[in-house]
Amino acid sequence: MNKISLIIKREYLSRVRKKSFIIMTLLGPILMAAIIIVPIFIGMTSHTKHTIMVLDETGWFQGKFKNNVDDNGLTFLKFTGLENAGKDSVKAGKYYALLYIAKPEGKMSPQPIIYAEKQPDINIKNYVSSTMEKEVEKTKLAEQGITPEQLKALKADITVTTININESGKEEKSSTELAMGLGYISSLIIYMFIFIYGVQVMRGVLEEKTSRIVEVIISSVKPFQLMMGKILGIALVCLTQVLLWIVLTTTIITVFKTAMPDKFNFSQTTQISKINTTSSNTTSAPKIQATSSDKQIGNDMLSSLFKVNYVLEISMFILFFLGGYLLYSALFAAIGAAVDNETDIQQFMLPITVPLIISIVAAQAVMQNPDGPLAFWLSIIPFTSPIIMMVRLPFNVPTEQIVLSLSLLVLGFIGTTWIAAKVYRTGILMYGKKVNYKELWKWIMYKG
Repeated sequence: MNKISLIIKREYLSRVRKKSFIIMTLLGPILMAAIIIVPIFIGMTSHTKHTIMVLDETGWFQGKFKNNVDDNGLTFLKFTGLENAGKDSVKAGKYYALLYIAKPEGKMSPQPIIYAEKQPDINIKNYVSSTMEKEVEKTKLAEQGITPEQLKALKADITVTTININESGKEEKSSTELAMGLGYISSLIIYMFIFIYGVQVMRGVLEEKTSRIVEVIISSVKPFQLMMGKILGIALVCLTQVLLWIVLTTTIITVFKTAMPDKFNFSQTTQISKINTTSSNTTSAPKIQATSSDKQIGNDMLSSLFKVNYVLEISMFILFFLGGYLLYSALFAAIGAAVDNETDIQQFMLPITVPLIISIVAAQAVMQNPDGPLAFWLSIIPFTSPIIMMVRLPFNVPTEQIVLSLSLLVLGFIGTTWIAAKVYRTGILMYGKKVNYKELWKWIMYKG
């Protein structure tokens, strides 16, 4: 056991001292925090001031395009000249664009044209089309004797609230959207780290084998001790990086939230693709606003976010990550010991990576039905359970299923370690021989 601990120490210290580890440990939290912080700042500072001339031959839309410089910098000016004169002004750089609304034939709806030197912003197109659509609809409703107030009275804004009832009968407000997000993100992180650090184990074994360093090491330790020391040492490296990412990311977001609380107010920063359509007289154009239903969903997510049992989530994340990593890294170590070069790795990688790929693809279906038979069996099978169980966990998985999944994952690790040790013991000192699956089977079944 002392020899294994020495190998673990060597593997751990040699990797955490690398510049690449330090850089990624610092860069990772910055990137993850940026995913949350940057869109908020972009949404509040990305607006450029533009002046748009409006040449309306119909006369229906005069004064309907509202100026709102504070929100996105759009200013609409009435243009009384000819179409060609307006285009010349755009070419000369006097105005950003010319909105030309020709008079339609018969009862057809007008088809506006935006003339601009550069491709117009999609928000400008959306605002122009939505404003004109509301005015045309209003005219058609008036022809049918329907007022905007009557139409507004017919609309319904329904928000579904979900409440979980636990075993003790206590009721707590929940959020399906938040559960899906937490489950998918945590499973994706496990998938990524199992793959990255499992491959590190494989390449480390292959590097020692091809450089013949392993011949010196084997003279002092048993092959199994060397393999386990390498697997556990890299596991500690990965665990260190994951924990640092969690702490640093949380710290960065907390600092920004404390320094600028107004920018992290959901009701102010949420932007969706729905325009507030109260009436043409109260149009707060061209700002995009969230409806009360969307705000309620966001508020439910925020309130549920503070009620998440983070101790349980992080504990289960660490347990399933370690179980999955140990299971797969043993197989990756066996591959590294069996081959002599990078080219031969490919034929053995596919069978190992297929369950991981299936898990991440099936995660979408599992989120749709987290208690279905597909979700249950994939969360029980050791090769897929680390990813799928993390998808299901935010949906209140029964405790007995979690215990069963972890138990089978431990048994799976023991099984793959036994198989990997058989391959490692024979292959680590074998050179110049092309290995196939038949040869690997002989190594596994060898009883000597």
